[in-house]
Amino acid sequence: MPRENTSHDETWDLFDGEAEQPELLRDLDRRNAFQLMLGGTPHSHVDLDDPTHLEYEYVRQIAFMVDLAAAERAPLRVLHLGGGGLTLPRYIAVTRPGSGQQVVEIDGKLLDFVRAELPLPRNARVRLRTGDARDVLGRVPEGAFDLTITDVYAGARIPKHLTSSEYYGLSKRALRPQGVHIANLADGAAGGGLAFTRGQVANARHHFAHVAVLTDPGILRGRKFGNLVLLASDGPLPLDGLVRRAASDIFPCRVMHGDDLAAFQGGAKPVPDGETQQSPEPPGDAF
Repeated sequence: MPRENTSHDETWDLFDGEAEQPELLRDLDRRNAFQLMLGGTPHSHVDLDDPTHLEYEYVRQIAFMVDLAAAERAPLRVLHLGGGGLTLPRYIAVTRPGSGQQVVEIDGKLLDFVRAELPLPRNARVRLRTGDARDVLGRVPEGAFDLTITDVYAGARIPKHLTSSEYYGLSKRALRPQGVHIANLADGAAGGGLAFTRGQVANARHHFAHVAVLTDPGILRGRKFGNLVLLASDGPLPLDGLVRRAASDIFPCRVMHGDDLAAFQGGAKPVPDGETQQSPEPPGDAF
């Protein structure tokens, strides 16, 4: 899809202290849509005219769960850990009016930039907070949210303090009894046998009764690097609906759960604080 570069001159620091220059790349196929880039890595696609248009596969996969989490258009309370271009908060604001949403982003300059350049839909009830995702997650009221959505990257890798079993425990504490923990993971085709993702599945299955993973089958076969969406809840997940939506997407994906997911986890154990690692480094041609 061709795009033109409409770069901006502001910079900000992320987790590793390295300045990354934001860019907005205009989507020439859509009248008022942009891709947010940080340090050359794509982070978000935003269509200001149609917030229900979700360009990235993994974002659509998260939206499957959002759509099935409650009755149509019923409001939800959602905690977004990681801001980016606020693509999902926009989607929820228009598909589930009246939803109360909080977004936690470590860099306030990024929030200011997005607020100015990619304004939220009118009447969106979205509170933007500057802070570390894990720190804020540990301080929110217990049982406050229907969904927690973790989508935090420093450059192209997930910071390790957001990948431990203890982090999953904090997310469970923040959720209502039937609430759903959602995480955007990145793994594959790097010679690691998806060890990172297997550890994340172990974390989730340690804390939650029901777990599923949505992703491109090519990632599971080790043929490519990409995103995997992990879902975890103490309430049953809407598996039939997820499978239908996954199969009908423009890029169909697989929904792993139950015995298949247990077999995928294999001997992987929950990963405690002190043994965590960042998600794998993407190959040079990943983007």
